[in-house]
Amino acid sequence: MLTAFARAFKTPDLRKKLLFTLGIIVVYRVGTHIPIPGVDYTSVQQCVDEASANQGPLGLINMFSGGALLQITVFALGIMPYITASIILQLLTVVIPRLEALKKEGQSGTAKITQYTRYLTVALAVLQGTGLVATARSGALFSGCTVAGQVVPDRSIFVTVTMVITMTAGTALVMWLGELITDRGIGNGMSILMFISIAATFPSALWAIKQEGTLADGWIEFGTVMAVGFVMVGLVVFVEQAQRRIPVQYAKRMIGRRSYGGTSTYIPLKVNQAGVIPVIFASSLLYIPALIAQFSSGTSGWKSWIEANLTTGNHPIYITVYFLLIVFFAFFYVAISFNPEDVADNMKKYGGFIPGIRAGRPTAEYLSYVLNRITWPGSLYLGLIALVPTIALAGFGANENFPFGGTSILIIVGVGLETVKQIESQLQQRNYEGFLR
Repeated sequence: MLTAFARAFKTPDLRKKLLFTLGIIVVYRVGTHIPIPGVDYTSVQQCVDEASANQGPLGLINMFSGGALLQITVFALGIMPYITASIILQLLTVVIPRLEALKKEGQSGTAKITQYTRYLTVALAVLQGTGLVATARSGALFSGCTVAGQVVPDRSIFVTVTMVITMTAGTALVMWLGELITDRGIGNGMSILMFISIAATFPSALWAIKQEGTLADGWIEFGTVMAVGFVMVGLVVFVEQAQRRIPVQYAKRMIGRRSYGGTSTYIPLKVNQAGVIPVIFASSLLYIPALIAQFSSGTSGWKSWIEANLTTGNHPIYITVYFLLIVFFAFFYVAISFNPEDVADNMKKYGGFIPGIRAGRPTAEYLSYVLNRITWPGSLYLGLIALVPTIALAGFGANENFPFGGTSILIIVGVGLETVKQIESQLQQRNYEGFLR
């Protein structure tokens, strides 16, 4: 990885892209520390210090915003509205014929779907911003804080609307910054910003583990956590790179006096075909009942049951439901993102076939069979990666928002691998251009 970056900095155009990306990252990190108008910054800092160990159901969103959510800054919502909008559009593409037709139109259809994603992102930002302001005004954002009710001292309509508009504008700006990185920088902009948001929480969380430790002034706990983290990163890299290669043979065709085809290639089916999406789905779904219980008043039985079983990451019921949801969404997302029938039809159209398998429907059935078999270990791997840190590191003072959790590790490793691949591919293109000259 370091070698790829060093070679990229020696190439003038790649160096410009890397520096541009770094500049956007700096702007993004500055925005995460600018408080919005109408917030008492002193009270917010006091509540963050008091409630840092218990972020409640907002922990996932706070992680994706780089800690800006609990600081109630301009970029408090971060990139979460865009992630939610993208997932919703992907799901709607399967059930709405119009969106499915746009997806098949190529670049023009993709541009239209991207435009719909932007509109939906702004709408979700308004909704989430309103919810965040209401939570902050009620004092429920920082449970247990003595000055939680003073976070928003002025509760007039004008101040509330200004706060919501500011956070919505911040989300739109984050979305624009991500698109700038995609167009003029290196890697996928939204993924890069997500990577930076999660990585920004690592130093403070690791240092908190050291300060809370009791063995050798906390250094033994710190070293153990770091060692477990490196082992997890190695495991994730190994599985993320693993794939089942389906051999494909293309028949030779004569067009005039020239022959085409006759080549061999393969279809790469990753063990973790769904990526980190099932973990995000499961976390978001478990976030909903905890949020409902947080805003409901009274002491009803269902509220007490949710607070006792579905709000703490180390409860057996929470762990079981979380694991089953991850496995379910892994199969669900693979089913909607990879269509064996389309792949089989495209292969048949261009004269391709899998050795030993007839073209057409038998090929689609074979691809579906192989995909289901490799999705099982992939889904179980996702569930274990998401749950092992919570169980194994509970003795070191870690909570469900620990930085070496499954979601953060999967995103950081996945984005890092993809960015390095893009840099290496662009380096190879420039080397080939120089060779041809």
